Amino acid sequence: MAVIAVAYFINVTFKEFHSEESKVPTISNSFDLNSVEWRRITDPGSTAFLVDFEYSLLGYDIASGRLDMLLRYGKGGHCRRHRHVASTVTLVLEGEQILQQTTSDGRTELIHRKKGDYALAAADAHPHLEHGGDLGGTVLLSMTAPDGILFEYFDESKNSTGTVSIDQYVQNWVEGTAYGKV
Repeated sequence: MAVIAVAYFINVTFKEFHSEESKVPTISNSFDLNSVEWRRITDPGSTAFLVDFEYSLLGYDIASGRLDMLLRYGKGGHCRRHRHVASTVTLVLEGEQILQQTTSDGRTELIHRKKGDYALAAADAHPHLEHGGDLGGTVLLSMTAPDGILFEYFDESKNSTGTVSIDQYVQNWVEGTAYGKV
């Protein structure tokens, strides 16, 4: 059943972004991980964990609050500590995705996803650290943010440092700069 749902999602996504009538900006027409443009983010100031990952913008629709991207973690590399404000579909394309999520009551939950795993997270997810498995990992993220806010970031003391919107993300992509605060 999950495979059918993922195939439907990819097919619908492909049709939405590639129909003749569509005015939705598409950055990449491919799920080929070797042909998309990757951009790397590192944060040498992070001492608690290694911030080192790559991302690729596939497409977006600012009016409807949708953004699709690829995220790739190298061996030992993490994303910045964040939470998804947007509702997010995650599909693990290669390797693994490991999340250490902080719950409302302060507990830490470990979520381990492997190649082929699909997840749907509601808006306002818990803050988490995210990284690949021993050999890294690559995920497809499809986010829906009616208010335009994708992520909220946190410092090493778990204090909020701000948010990033779809507008900011796309503008940073066009400018060739890192999205969010590094």
